[in-house]
Amino acid sequence: MSMVTLPGLSTLIESMSQQRNLPASAVQEALQEALLKGYERYRRQHGEDDPNLLSEDYFDNFSVQLDLQAEGFRVVARKTIVEQVSQPDREISIASKGARRARASLGQVVMVDVTPKQEAFGRLAAHQTKMVLTQKLQEQQCKFVQTHFAHLRGTVLDATVRRHDRRGVILAIDSGVDGLHVEAELPHYDKLPNDDYTENTHFKVYLKKVYDNPSSRPLLRVSRASSHLIEGLLVETVPALREQQVEIKAISRDAIPRDREVTPRSKVAVASADPAIDPVAACLGDHGEWVTAIGAQMNGEKIEILPWSEDPIALIATALSPAQVREVRLLDEEGREALVVVAADQEALANGPNEQNLHLAARLTGWKLKLETVAAE
Repeated sequence: MSMVTLPGLSTLIESMSQQRNLPASAVQEALQEALLKGYERYRRQHGEDDPNLLSEDYFDNFSVQLDLQAEGFRVVARKTIVEQVSQPDREISIASKGARRARASLGQVVMVDVTPKQEAFGRLAAHQTKMVLTQKLQEQQCKFVQTHFAHLRGTVLDATVRRHDRRGVILAIDSGVDGLHVEAELPHYDKLPNDDYTENTHFKVYLKKVYDNPSSRPLLRVSRASSHLIEGLLVETVPALREQQVEIKAISRDAIPRDREVTPRSKVAVASADPAIDPVAACLGDHGEWVTAIGAQMNGEKIEILPWSEDPIALIATALSPAQVREVRLLDEEGREALVVVAADQEALANGPNEQNLHLAARLTGWKLKLETVAAE
């Protein structure tokens, strides 16, 4: 059998596997595809008299076999055993040595070594491999990421800071396969201002996007600022949420306040179908341990748990906590506009710093809120 030598083949595969964070099998597959492209190009250049070579699917029955021990590769073709050959690249005569050696019968398919012996093929294959391999490795990375992360989109994952670039922070996320990590991009607009993004720092992140096209950029995009991160951490931490005894009905978050002096804050409305369960108490835990733990992971972000109500008046009044609301008037139910009346000494609490509390309550309830103050009694 013929073979084209590739000195250092095993070392090449191992180094590419480490550089690309891909299993060795995926690197081998990319290399085989790239080498097959080299063979295809060689055949097209040396088969001007055969018009069939111009068709895109002509080489579908060809493949490349790597020999890691001998450090080389062979090109093989699937051929059907026939009485008389009419398509040499797809058929082999039953009277041929290959068919007799395989002890095959008519209609059977055998693998035939078709590796060219010319040195020109080896040089062309090496050149073509360099051109195509990067693309094929990107395709393998995309396939690997889709296999192991597509179903995790919308969940909370552990990540480690790897490096910085002009777009944001590059994180590493464990794929769960042989200790391999996949890179994820945390854009500047999804970072938290109080986070420490030094190398090897660990974070919880929300997986926002899994790209399905090969790219030189990370194929995962994550967030620290999304309200879904708080939601995911609550479900991960609170047993009643995890067991679906309590449900998160709405959440609003100000993760990156415009004023750096203002503390990030979230409001979460919860409910339970079981009247025996207090949904707020179930989410707070003993002495507020659940929200305290999550707040610590978010560098001191305040997380407020509120009871959900189907009554918009009650919900709006609750959402403006810690302010005490005198009255809620629904001005335009179709346009979802409401007027909230508070005492003058409650106005600052209702607004919060930079009107943070008012905006969070509006997003939580889905109503446009206007404040009106009256004299304190």
